[in-house]
Amino acid sequence: MDKIKNFKGAGTALVTPFKKDGSVDEHALRKLVSRQIEDGIDFLVPCGTTGESPTLKMDEHLRVIEVVVQEAEGRVPVLGGAGSNDTHHVIEMAHEVKRMGVDGILSVTPYYNKPTQDGLIAHFSAIAKEADLPIIVYNVPGRTSVNIQPATVKRLSEVDNIVGIKEASGDLGQVADIANLVDDDFIILSGDDALTLPILSLGGVGVISVMSNLTPGLMSQLVKHYLNSEYAEALAIHRNLYRLMNLNFIETSPVPVKTGLALMGLVEERFRLPLVQMHDSNKKLLEAEMRMLKLI
Repeated sequence: MDKIKNFKGAGTALVTPFKKDGSVDEHALRKLVSRQIEDGIDFLVPCGTTGESPTLKMDEHLRVIEVVVQEAEGRVPVLGGAGSNDTHHVIEMAHEVKRMGVDGILSVTPYYNKPTQDGLIAHFSAIAKEADLPIIVYNVPGRTSVNIQPATVKRLSEVDNIVGIKEASGDLGQVADIANLVDDDFIILSGDDALTLPILSLGGVGVISVMSNLTPGLMSQLVKHYLNSEYAEALAIHRNLYRLMNLNFIETSPVPVKTGLALMGLVEERFRLPLVQMHDSNKKLLEAEMRMLKLI
């Protein structure tokens, strides 16, 4: 199996659109998927944190992934979210997600219960043993309070089915350590839009992006330019989008990016509690930047 092929480039951590009554807006979701593919995104990632997965019921979670797979129609790979702080629940979820037809799963580190490094190895190894799918582990200590250390990533990279990591620690030294420890076919993806360029320079092969909800084509081009050694072109896109990348995190994600999509008329500005609408002052900053970039 060519591990890198399916999940190389820019993948979008898709938002989950909701209707006024709070239900999932499947029509809007299908339109988002079509727009992503038409604009050149490389793969899609439904039901991650950006998709408000903690507030999706199991049937909603699976239906969102099913809709994305249906709409993608095999044109791009789909990496379905399957993460929890309960290992057995993740295994059950992975089996169900596989049934939806995904090409792999993204599984976040267990949150709140703060496992040790040995616990992380046991957790992901158990999932890999049961799930007959490529697994990208997701390291985001700012949300989970646990960091996958480079030596642990090395051990996980030796487990069948664990093919890569989405690295959102914000620590470039850690990314460099990981790149020096793992084999070349182990996938390293940026989990921070603003750090995509430096992570590519350290051996990364792509990004799972929040920004690409708004600008799928540009994020895909940024990665492609860099991987094709067109460094000036990649840097120009990075600089052009850098302020908006950061504004997407001026409040808890995915609130800003979903608000941006609402400003573009692509979704309704609706969230599930405990997430709420942006402060007016921050929304004005977001809107001004989007107007400057001619997104609205």
